[in-house]
Amino acid sequence: NLMPYVAQVAIGRREYLTVFGDDYDTPDGTGVRDYLHVMDLAEAHVSALKHLVNHPESTFYDVFNVGTGQGNSVLELLKMFESVTGQALNYRIGPRRSGDVAAVYADAGKIHEKLGWVARRPLQEALEDAWRWQKTL
Repeated sequence: NLMPYVAQVAIGRREYLTVFGDDYDTPDGTGVRDYLHVMDLAEAHVSALKHLVNHPESTFYDVFNVGTGQGNSVLELLKMFESVTGQALNYRIGPRRSGDVAAVYADAGKIHEKLGWVARRPLQEALEDAWRWQKTL
């Protein structure tokens, strides 16, 4: 959910972005998350649907983690966005949100093994595409 907010700040729709916490046990103190290109997410869903079509009804239920398996901190994402788009971001550090953890990212081994799916697009491409999409709104 961070990408739309970042793009909205860059385009001027929002005044600033709040980074929730800078005191986590991470390299820069901000939360680490597994950011995924929306097209990779869509392709994961298509892979899952194909899997369902090709299996008997008794095996229609399964669970897969979808992600890159790698984390980036919020500040890394913001700096990368500024670098790939040339847009400065106005952000402020706020308090942690209740329940947030320092780092969370997917183990996508099962979806790769069973469905052959793997995230193909780098974070830089996701940021470029989010910015291009935001500019068309």
